[in-house]
Formats: sequence, structure tokens, C-alpha cells
Amino acid sequence: MTFYVESETDRELPFDAEEVAGRVIVEALDSEQCPYEVSLNVLLTDNEGIQELNKQYRGIDRPTDVLSFPNVDYDNPADFSAIEDNIGDYFDPENGELCLGDIVISVDQVYRQAEEYGHSVRREYAFLIAHSMLHLLGYDHIEPGEVEVMERKQEEILDRLGITRSE
Repeated sequence: MTFYVESETDRELPFDAEEVAGRVIVEALDSEQCPYEVSLNVLLTDNEGIQELNKQYRGIDRPTDVLSFPNVDYDNPADFSAIEDNIGDYFDPENGELCLGDIVISVDQVYRQAEEYGHSVRREYAFLIAHSMLHLLGYDHIEPGEVEVMERKQEEILDRLGITRSE
């Protein structure tokens, strides 16, 4: 697996962001039985940076907590059966890894939401990584049934890592 965590904000997280992201990413991939080595990028930004991206890509002119930019189109969430039909689109020709996409997180929102929900900054950050990973694996939360599936999967990922709301 290849992933990069890049920060374009001066606001720091009180833990190793790369280590926590790596653990959550691996757990999400394992939980969905991804058969491939993957690559993805995580960008840490501030409210101003994510607002600009939210406006540019979604037409919503306000900050958000996380944006997901999937590279893979799935017929069904985490259905990897048709991916090899698009090797040129989805796989890195140099290392053969499945290019999942990009995650963008507002560190400002991580702090705000951790306080709002009464849990640690680490837990909020891990939650946003798990949430975004599910998007990169083809899940969404537009329909009511989809919301419940994503919420359950997010909690399962974090529970298996021992990253709970009480921390």
C-alpha cells in the first residue's frame, strides 16, 4: 500500500496523522476484502482550503469536514469483480496498485467536531478517514438505507481498532 498524508495547514494534530490514517485505511480495506494493493492520498487543510474545493467540485460555497474524490467506479459498493476490466484507468502502471483516490480533511473541522461530539480529536480524525474510505470503496449515504450501512461500517472499523467515542 502506498499513501501520502500531506498538510497545507499550520494547525497540527496532537498525534501522528500518518500512523492513524494508515491503521484506519488498512482496516477499511480489510473489512471490505479488497484484493489489491492500493494507493491514495490524504490532504490536510483548513476551512478556507476545503471551502474552495467544496465550491469548485460540488458547487457548495462553505467549509465541510471531509471530501472524497474516488477514482474507481463500482457497480456495487466494494465490488471489485469488474475492476480489472479497467486496468488502464484504475491501476498505477509503475507499481500495479489500485489508485483509490483522494481524501481531503479540514483540520479546523476535526477540532470543532471533536469538541461538539465530546470525543477526542484522534477519534474524529479516524472517523473522517473511515467515512471517506467507504466513499472511495463505492459506498454513499444519499438514501436512508445507505446511511445506516455506512454508519454501521464506520463504527465497526473504529471499534476493531479500539478507537471509541469515549476516548
